[in-house]
Amino acid sequence: MAYELYYWDGLPGRGEFVRLALEEAGAQYIDVARQSPGMAAMMSVLKSRTEPHIPFAPPFLKDGDLIVSHVANILLYLGPKLGLAPKDESLRFVANGLQLTITDFVAEVHDTHHPLSTNLYYEDQKAAAKQRSADFIAHRIPKFLGYFERVLKQNPKGSDHTVGGGLTYVDLSLFQVFEGLRYAFPRATKKLAEDYPGVAGVHAMVKERPNVTRYLASDRRLDFNESCIFRRYPELDQDA
Repeated sequence: MAYELYYWDGLPGRGEFVRLALEEAGAQYIDVARQSPGMAAMMSVLKSRTEPHIPFAPPFLKDGDLIVSHVANILLYLGPKLGLAPKDESLRFVANGLQLTITDFVAEVHDTHHPLSTNLYYEDQKAAAKQRSADFIAHRIPKFLGYFERVLKQNPKGSDHTVGGGLTYVDLSLFQVFEGLRYAFPRATKKLAEDYPGVAGVHAMVKERPNVTRYLASDRRLDFNESCIFRRYPELDQDA
């Protein structure tokens, strides 16, 4: 039975972290909202008055009757099934902690363009967004990517992967963060590979994975856009 992934149609967003794991593993899955009447099906779950375990928001995954919500939780569930989690069970919680750190990072990315309220348009908070983005570029990117550089360097199994000795969903998610930062802040991140060679190495390794390479070239891979988490607003990028 194919997994069912529920996320907003037309947006890579948080759903992309789950897609990358499914695609790398060659798993059968349905991207529900991209099929008619997929959005209606997703909303029926979110607004259900009878479903015993309703998710708060997408992404969420259905595996038979089970619904699993939140990116890190979905990947914690899928990782062992897809061969993308450490074999050592204790390290699976290390992987989950790293994924939760990525979740925090992604939330801060979102707040660069919506620092005051998610209920306001970007145009209504541009001044605050510019201030927030300047701080994010100067302090938060180095904070998070510097941390992952240390994680890679101090991995007892080698610096090619974030946890354990093989590819995990955390490596795939770190690839997506690297891609998104370079899309949203091209000027500020022009030296990203030079400044964070370990993270850049994981990005390059993931990009060359055969299944990922095929996925990136397919129409299943959605483009970054200005309705998503990673948004390219030139005025928020580092001054030229």
